[in-house]
Amino acid sequence: MNEKMIARINELAHKSKSEGLTEAEKAEQQQLRDAYRAAFRANLTQQLEHTYVMDEHGNKKKLGT
Repeated sequence: MNEKMIARINELAHKSKSEGLTEAEKAEQQQLRDAYRAAFRANLTQQLEHTYVMDEHGNKKKLGT
């Protein structure tokens, strides 16, 4: 997900609120939102795979997903 795609998501959201979207724009908006959610989930999964929790005895335990 790059800045250009995020800017387009925001542009479509503003247009939707002000004047409405065409069917093609609605489909594009849904596709962009799906891509954003997929990138978000992948990033979160990656972050959780590298997260450890320390128990009361000082042992590190991998959090996992």
